[in-house]
Amino acid sequence: MKMDNSLRGEVLNLYKNLLYLGRDYPKGDNYFKRHLKNVFLKNKDVKDPEKFKELIGWGEFVMKELEDLYFLRKYTAMKQCYFYDVNKTN
Repeated sequence: MKMDNSLRGEVLNLYKNLLYLGRDYPKGDNYFKRHLKNVFLKNKDVKDPEKFKELIGWGEFVMKELEDLYFLRKYTAMKQCYFYDVNKTN
């Protein structure tokens, strides 16, 4: 049974988007790429369209979590730049 082209496109888009988001991963992009590749290779033999949709949904969830992680990190850095602790003594 061959994978439907629309599902293949979704998988490729998901992989590309995750690779892009992995550039700023806290443990480094090489760490992220290695683990991302392993996860995709582990699931390369999945044939069931329902399982595909489940895995794509999981990948989209991971993308949102990464975006939230990066947003929080950026927010924390900006907060540290513009606000200081008034209770600190010099």
